[in-house]
Amino acid sequence: MVRRPVAWIVAVVLFAEAFGVAALNWFLGMVVDRQKMSLAGLDPDMMSTSSKAGGVVFGLYFALCGVVALIVALRGRRPAGLGRVLLISAAVVHGLLGAVAWGLVGWSAFLFMVVVLGLIVLLLMTYDREEGPAAAARDGGPQGADGPGGDGPRDASGPAGAGPAPVAPPA
Repeated sequence: MVRRPVAWIVAVVLFAEAFGVAALNWFLGMVVDRQKMSLAGLDPDMMSTSSKAGGVVFGLYFALCGVVALIVALRGRRPAGLGRVLLISAAVVHGLLGAVAWGLVGWSAFLFMVVVLGLIVLLLMTYDREEGPAAAARDGGPQGADGPGGDGPRDASGPAGAGPAPVAPPA
């Protein structure tokens, strides 16, 4: 399957991107500080500090998303809860950055952002719940574990006189 390799690739790309974003913003902060540049009368020291702080914040954000992808790769399970929300937000950020990059930087930066967006979406989609005959058989039929009546979970012993219910192997 492609699940784990995609998760590993996403983790590596997000860690590299975290370092790159932090380093680029730090460098731009140093340039603003050394040149004493000002934009519309703003304080150069404030601009330098803001650029460095923004680089650290976004670098930590992408690193945290990389940690989520690394955990997914190591455990072999789909992301859940806050990790899933972080990966979805990273996909949205890459979509927006790709749109901005097309106009400001060029097609190569746009292409990189779209590839990372595609990898994150692939990571999220390959770990979705399985649907179809295999999942229905594992869950106890097309109605799920409640059975046709939908009265709630069945007794652990199964139908009367049938003995213990079969246990599905872990996925």
